[in-house]
Amino acid sequence: MGERSRLCSVWLGSETGILKGVSVSRKQAFNFCNTSHLSRDQELRALCWGDPAESELLVGAVDGTVKTFSTEKGEFTESRRCGDPEDGCFTGLAALGGSGLLTCGERGPVRVWREDSTEPVAELDAGKNVCRMRLSPVHPNRVATGGKENGLKIWDLERPEEPTFTAKNLRDDWLDLRRAHWVRDMAFIPETDKVVTCTGFHQIHVFDPSSPQRRPVLEADYGEYPLTALSLPAAGNTVVVGNTHGEIALLDLRKGLVRGCLKGLAGGVRWLQCHPSQPVVASCGLDRFLRIHGLEDRKLLHKVYLKSRLNCLLLSSRDLEDAAGEAGTEGVGEEVKDEEDEVWDTMEQVEEKPKRKTGEEEEEPQKKRKKKKKA
Repeated sequence: MGERSRLCSVWLGSETGILKGVSVSRKQAFNFCNTSHLSRDQELRALCWGDPAESELLVGAVDGTVKTFSTEKGEFTESRRCGDPEDGCFTGLAALGGSGLLTCGERGPVRVWREDSTEPVAELDAGKNVCRMRLSPVHPNRVATGGKENGLKIWDLERPEEPTFTAKNLRDDWLDLRRAHWVRDMAFIPETDKVVTCTGFHQIHVFDPSSPQRRPVLEADYGEYPLTALSLPAAGNTVVVGNTHGEIALLDLRKGLVRGCLKGLAGGVRWLQCHPSQPVVASCGLDRFLRIHGLEDRKLLHKVYLKSRLNCLLLSSRDLEDAAGEAGTEGVGEEVKDEEDEVWDTMEQVEEKPKRKTGEEEEEPQKKRKKKKKA
């Protein structure tokens, strides 16, 4: 299994509890789990790298356990309890320096765990109905949270008593009615203090904690359906967003205009991630496909059918770079087969025989013919 795991450039978590690895360059997909003990209690909700060398993968399950998967050995090496099922599913998972771990549940508990302790060393309450928690890639102590009727909050893990920034309610609409909060995902804009969010009301907001204004400094709308995920490309002032109807678009963060759309999806988007150095974006969701699009020409580069509804994905900065470079030589939009497809291909096809007509069914057309002759 270690040889297979070292080939994988994309990792995905499914509703059935299977960790899936995909080698885009070799057109192969693998399952890493014990398929004889699968259940809904093992549904995977969050993925993150455990170390900068990308040799360990942290996998958050719906029952509150976090498993460590070794990409060198191709197997799970550790499992630890990092929450209770009463806290809700994981809405965020991140590795901290010094073997630390950061988790967040739907009901608001954000906890810091250390390897040598079974209890959290720090904890804060982000409020109810949290949809996403993100750790700043530049400042390891900055954390952003948000959810349904739970606006954007930015926290400092060293001072968890109060958030350092709390977004203010949006201005009332033209009927003087209150506009509700529903933050579905967020990201820290690099080289700035700004944070971009997408909402369940098909809105994109940019907040600037360094300014005295606590309302969005930029508001934009896309489509008519709830937005579910976003990601920031490596270069440019743009953001990629996806919604519940399988629509993905690239928006300009300076003017809020749509630069282009990515086509080919057939189900709701659950996760998006842009490659850290290449102009490509990976997406997964309810249609059971992993798709990789180019951001410059907006074409579909790779498509992988993985048999299960997918919740989350994680890109490797090392392997995917080679895969993106080989896209032109191996075929655009070519579908990758999972290893289980070989079993189905070898099975004998059974054709259903046509049903014989009964006496009553044969009499009906004769009666219709007689009626036409009388007319």
